[in-house]
Amino acid sequence: MSLFGLGSRNQKTFRPKKSAPTGSKGAQLQKHIDATLGSGNLREAVKLPPGEDINEWLAVNTVDFFNQVNIMFGTLTEFCTPSNCPTMTAGPKYEYRWADGVTIKKPIEVSAPKYVEYLMDWIESQLDDETIFPQRLGAPFPPNFRDVVKTIFKRLFRVYAHIYHSHFQKIVSLKEEAHLNTCFKHFVLFTWEFRLIEKAELAPLEDLVDSIIQL
Repeated sequence: MSLFGLGSRNQKTFRPKKSAPTGSKGAQLQKHIDATLGSGNLREAVKLPPGEDINEWLAVNTVDFFNQVNIMFGTLTEFCTPSNCPTMTAGPKYEYRWADGVTIKKPIEVSAPKYVEYLMDWIESQLDDETIFPQRLGAPFPPNFRDVVKTIFKRLFRVYAHIYHSHFQKIVSLKEEAHLNTCFKHFVLFTWEFRLIEKAELAPLEDLVDSIIQL
């Protein structure tokens, strides 16, 4: 059984896969991502294509990374349960509490699967908000767009940190660590290229992140 294989009967996602913004150059840029990823050169794949708008590039990649993490975590729901993971942690030193600033203003302690559920719902609401991620061609991005993107990536990193610290042995036993490592490498190189996550936030996987950046 392949943990991440599309044919796996265990394949689960929390929600349908999101599509790239349609009214923008989303589909075009998505093709560029697919083509450059196919080359195997992740450092080149993350770079802004010549002549393209930085916000368009951030938008289409945000959808792409959301889909990747959503699918990956969806395959772990059998193992990441409230009883196995009663808090959202990344090793013994890091615990994440949930707040979205709207419905939950004060950070609350929740299980790891509940945290990820809250997170995916919150990200999806941002992606579906056309004042943040415009769908119409030529519609402007908001002034705080990069700040929203940074928050999304910071929180997606926490899912990777939890997977590596709490579920990596399960992934190794299923011989799927190469897939996880490639997805995470792509994620790190993209966030590093555009300075989307503060160094301190990367501390739970600092050695792994440093090894990716310095390769």
